[in-house]
Amino acid sequence: MAAEDSSIPPPKSGRHPIYRGIRCRSGKWVSEIRKPRQTARIWLGTYATPEMAAAAYDVAAIALKGSEAKINFPALASTYPKHASDGDEDIRVAASAAASAIAPQNAGPGEASSSVAEHEFLDEEALFGMPKLLDDMAHGMLVSPPRMKSPAEDDRSPEDYSGNDTLWSYP
Repeated sequence: MAAEDSSIPPPKSGRHPIYRGIRCRSGKWVSEIRKPRQTARIWLGTYATPEMAAAAYDVAAIALKGSEAKINFPALASTYPKHASDGDEDIRVAASAAASAIAPQNAGPGEASSSVAEHEFLDEEALFGMPKLLDDMAHGMLVSPPRMKSPAEDDRSPEDYSGNDTLWSYP
């Protein structure tokens, strides 16, 4: 793993120029893998660095394709955690463990080590079972708010209102 790889900006397509099985989405790195001879995919998670996402992909590739799998970090293959079964959830757990093992340490040489909570990456998309959560939230920000009446119209006295005014009568 080269430390300089994480500084490579993602291309416009979102795919990483070096690592397979990962892409950038909303500033985070996501990983998923297609099951052999199927259209189904296994969602492996969202990670802080491309190396973490690539390690997660490696574990899943080895689990699904065996020793013939093309992986990102062949030198680390023997250190990756083994999956408990061929089930999607067990592969996902092993992939997450591999990604956590190579997570960057943010504490510098002169700094005291901070709590685990600061270094732990929380995958909101997996937590809520919503793989498009960040995309949906971003889309929601693009929706225009409802139009409000101008302040001049709000100063009318109750006698000025006609009986035809309803909650849904916007100017």
